[in-house]
Amino acid sequence: MRESPTAGPILRLRDVQTHIGPYHILHGVSIDVPRGGVTMLLGRNGAGKTTTLRTIMGLWRASAGAVEFDGADITGHGTPAIAQAGIAYVPENMSVFSDLTVAENMRLAARSGAIDARRLDWVFRMFPALKTFWHQRAGVLSGGQKQMLSVARAIVEPRKLLIVDEPTKGLAPAIIQNMIAVFRELKQTEVSILLVEQNFHMAKSVGDTVAVMDDGRIVHAGDMAALAWDEALQQRLLGLSLAAHQ
Repeated sequence: MRESPTAGPILRLRDVQTHIGPYHILHGVSIDVPRGGVTMLLGRNGAGKTTTLRTIMGLWRASAGAVEFDGADITGHGTPAIAQAGIAYVPENMSVFSDLTVAENMRLAARSGAIDARRLDWVFRMFPALKTFWHQRAGVLSGGQKQMLSVARAIVEPRKLLIVDEPTKGLAPAIIQNMIAVFRELKQTEVSILLVEQNFHMAKSVGDTVAVMDDGRIVHAGDMAALAWDEALQQRLLGLSLAAHQ
């Protein structure tokens, strides 16, 4: 009998292999993303984190293994179907349309084409700059504001799972603190979050669980708080100490 979707993790990867052309990138990735809270996906550059996210989203196809979302096998599904199932993806490169206004960017992200007014007020409360620049082209925004717009586009409608790739990359410390506050607030909603992040202060501040990748494999999984307290484990898995990134 199939397990009730509400009983298990929101997302499961089982022995996922991914090839990109002649290159074998993921070597049997297995990971559970619990329902609710934030799961951090950490690892050195080139470990396979972005490939894992893109494989989940169907942007790259798994050559073996299985991806389950909310109790259903989505392995091999196209990206539009995966998004329609309730997953929002924020890639590393700030997914905004520079020639469109902030308002037009947000409306495009709303599947119905209309934005719920209360939902928009909630987004503005987290990202007040978007309200200020609502009728301006997204291309005039700063890097931090574009990242805010990228995240806002992903949450303009309720989603079951939010997948975000390095939201603080290249941002100023004040903007990073704002992102920490945003993800802490998102944790209070029903959305589950899978977050790739190189800023370890961010990881420690918002993460509930953690999986660490190395060479296309998951080499550690557990509580984020436990990893944050274990400097020897941080050095072994990541080659650095979280204490140096406060």
